[in-house]
Amino acid sequence: MAEIDTRTAEIGSPEWWLVRLHKRLDARSIDIALLDDYYNGQQQIRYAMERWRKAFSKQFRHFSENAMPLVVDSVEERIDVVGFQVGGEFDKATWALWQRNQMDAESQLAHMESLITAYAYAMVWNEDDAEGRARITVESPYETIVEYASGDRRKRASALKVFRDDSTGRLFATVYLPEGVWKYQSTRPVDEGRRLGAQEVMWETREPAGEDWPLANPFGKVPVVALENRRRLGRAPRSEIADVLTTQDAINKLSMDLLVASEFAAFRQRYLIGVEEPKDPKTGQVVSDYWKQALEAFIIIPNADGRVGSIEATDLTNYVAAIEHEIQQVATRTKTPPHYFFLRGEFPSGESIVAAEAGLVAKARRRMRHWSDAWEEVVSMARQIEGLGSTPAAAIETMWRDPESRTEAQHVDAVGKKRSLLEIPLEQAWEDVGYRPDQIARLREMRARELAGASPSDGAQGGPAG
Repeated sequence: MAEIDTRTAEIGSPEWWLVRLHKRLDARSIDIALLDDYYNGQQQIRYAMERWRKAFSKQFRHFSENAMPLVVDSVEERIDVVGFQVGGEFDKATWALWQRNQMDAESQLAHMESLITAYAYAMVWNEDDAEGRARITVESPYETIVEYASGDRRKRASALKVFRDDSTGRLFATVYLPEGVWKYQSTRPVDEGRRLGAQEVMWETREPAGEDWPLANPFGKVPVVALENRRRLGRAPRSEIADVLTTQDAINKLSMDLLVASEFAAFRQRYLIGVEEPKDPKTGQVVSDYWKQALEAFIIIPNADGRVGSIEATDLTNYVAAIEHEIQQVATRTKTPPHYFFLRGEFPSGESIVAAEAGLVAKARRRMRHWSDAWEEVVSMARQIEGLGSTPAAAIETMWRDPESRTEAQHVDAVGKKRSLLEIPLEQAWEDVGYRPDQIARLREMRARELAGASPSDGAQGGPAG
């Protein structure tokens, strides 16, 4: 192992990329951690006077009326990869390697992470213990970053993964370039949980036993693919909740005000004017419970000039209305259907639900369109390792579950009408109903067996249904 002097690294060298990407990763982690905290309900108290903070901040230290998970989860729940087409046909081999890598679940983690933090990554490499077997992993934006070529946002110039190795306590770093893979480690251990700035880390080469250094890259391109949320031209991707963080702060503040009001002012309070406090004749101390009331008791005023008044309870509906207003802002700005928050009003049904969820469905379809390219790139590299051919990503199509929610009866009825009136093929009807490609393949085989076993007389009476 040799220590690296990163200060003299040549521009474009692996060491230069190591330092450059580690600084970017370190700087970005602050924003990602904030978004993560909001999603998890770990939010600081804002919009409160100092006097209020001193009185109540301890009681509400962990309080959050958190709407952020619903904003994210309502989209993520509608986005599921169900297969891949190669050459226009569902490809069983591709789906098999996808499932072998547990990507049914792992892809959902990537989608969730991208919606929350705006970034997620997928990496393709050889399985450690078997040649010719692809290993697909989903990587955290806390540990992984990709940079694109100058002037070409479609071409990945480099990627970096940095993580703390529990056995040694050191930071391990891997630089991915089109021509190879370089591995490094920090020269000293790093305490767990400590945020170590990129400029504080000194690096040395890491050369695992029995492994070439650097490793050859069989793809000729960076094998780390980014799944980014709401990317713009010349701008960084944006989290799904980035636009409503301040609104979430307002919801928390109003909810805390409601709780404080319910504690101290949500009941009618009586007062006495012109009455001396009664004292015990023996001790001279004020009788503290003299004026306490009960159902069968009267208030006795031993003074002709004394009188009783009352302060009405605080009306809490004003707080409720203000909170609902802010939640409505979250719903509107994120295209989350208002009825998901159970706001006051009649719960929609039938066509009303379809109309209310139209914006959410459109948003889910848009995320699918962008993430399709990423998954197709991942699958293309995995197929290359598996010996399934050098299929370009452009020849692969990601298949998604329909994000629109309908009752099964409505859905099947609509598909049946399309089949009878428009004469669409049976397999297209199966797909429209929502069967996955692998299920359709089984249905095709089952139908073929049924047709093969059908008697001539059965066929003369109209043949199989459908």
